[in-house]
Amino acid sequence: MDFGNGSISRISGCTFLFVVVLLSCSLTSTEAYDSLDPNGNITIKWDIMSWTPDGYVAVVTIFNFQQYRHIQAPGWTLGWTWTKKEVIWSMVGAQTTEQGDCSRYKGNIPHCCKKDPTVVDLLPGTPYNQQTANCCKGGVINSWVQDPQNAVSAFQVSVGAAGTSNKTVKLPRNFTLKAPGPGYTCGAAKVVKSSKFITADGRRTTQALMTWNVTCTYSQFLSQKTPSCCVSLSSFYNDTIVPCPTCTCGCQNNITQPGSCVEGDSPYLASAIAAGGKNNYAPLVQCTSHMCPVRVHWHVKLNYKEYWRVKVTITNFNYRMNYTQWNLVVQHPNFDNLTQIFSFNYKSLTPYQAINDTAMLWGVKFYNDLLMQAGPAGNVQSEFLFRKDTATFTFDKGWAFPRRIYFNGDNCVMPPPDSYPWLPNSSPPRQNNFIIQVMAFLASVAFLFAYV
Repeated sequence: MDFGNGSISRISGCTFLFVVVLLSCSLTSTEAYDSLDPNGNITIKWDIMSWTPDGYVAVVTIFNFQQYRHIQAPGWTLGWTWTKKEVIWSMVGAQTTEQGDCSRYKGNIPHCCKKDPTVVDLLPGTPYNQQTANCCKGGVINSWVQDPQNAVSAFQVSVGAAGTSNKTVKLPRNFTLKAPGPGYTCGAAKVVKSSKFITADGRRTTQALMTWNVTCTYSQFLSQKTPSCCVSLSSFYNDTIVPCPTCTCGCQNNITQPGSCVEGDSPYLASAIAAGGKNNYAPLVQCTSHMCPVRVHWHVKLNYKEYWRVKVTITNFNYRMNYTQWNLVVQHPNFDNLTQIFSFNYKSLTPYQAINDTAMLWGVKFYNDLLMQAGPAGNVQSEFLFRKDTATFTFDKGWAFPRRIYFNGDNCVMPPPDSYPWLPNSSPPRQNNFIIQVMAFLASVAFLFAYV
């Protein structure tokens, strides 16, 4: 059968693209490097402050050095494995979730006797005598750019380990950090220069006896098997609204017996939310074509002589999550000439030094810093006013649309470039729209199966 050279080249091109998508998905796996935040990590600092007759007292501090990824409610969970027969006699500012078997102790009963304890932060309102500095926030840690003063959490632990000294002490191993679900991988502890502490009056500096650092990095592919957000596009110069690609975040649809998605007017909605349980962080989303918990819509709204305006709307389709302290990271070349922004906080990020094309955006406190769960109130929006740079500005070839968008540190799926709205005096994309949709579907399927 003769397809003709043109048909063969189109089929070969599509096949090549599909192979590239599959390879890129399979090779990425657990890669934690983020080009927009190359030095971002969470560092756990373990400072031994004093020795006791049967062990030591340590201050454990969690520093969030990530620019835009934070830990929201219900907060962090920290775990480790003791190397010897250590126990936790007492804790200040945190507690373990289980005490374990302490039956061998007849007098004072330790706080925890488990070989692999799990620690959680105390809640706000904890009595003052049970608090320590930077504790008791319910495990919530803000990002470094958004709120550096609250990008740290700490607690004090009294460890029982008979015969321990500065020559025999060993730090726990196999650290795990959940925030609150998976996503972080922690390395081995390393001895570093002892930490120094300044007293409240600023007149004296003390020093830890020994200090270890544990570095934890985040991977979106460990956090969830499918993407968590997507981007849709529209413009004033074209009636086309480009939706999120079909099945971006999955293709499940159980309306009569809801599992991962449910219709907003379904009688099963309340029971589906309740069935999730307190510790179920799997999203329960409103049934859509894309099935994503969050959608970001970028609309090119107006064109002036020297300026142009964009409207951004963030919509929450997740019935199980109110996104507290949410943030958005957008990469677009015109952020170098951002003139005004409405109802969002803004800070420029410069991951490539002199290139100013990345913006971090978040809500105004007590106004729109809380993105409510799916429903009529489950969205926030803002508008950006950009000054035109005559050397680079154009509405042609999708230049007005963002290059990348992150929501809460996760990379959102963009529509295929060939589907972007085109100018009225431009011809539609030459490729068949059906082929584009098929390729978007296949890319999503490849993403789904690459990490199962």
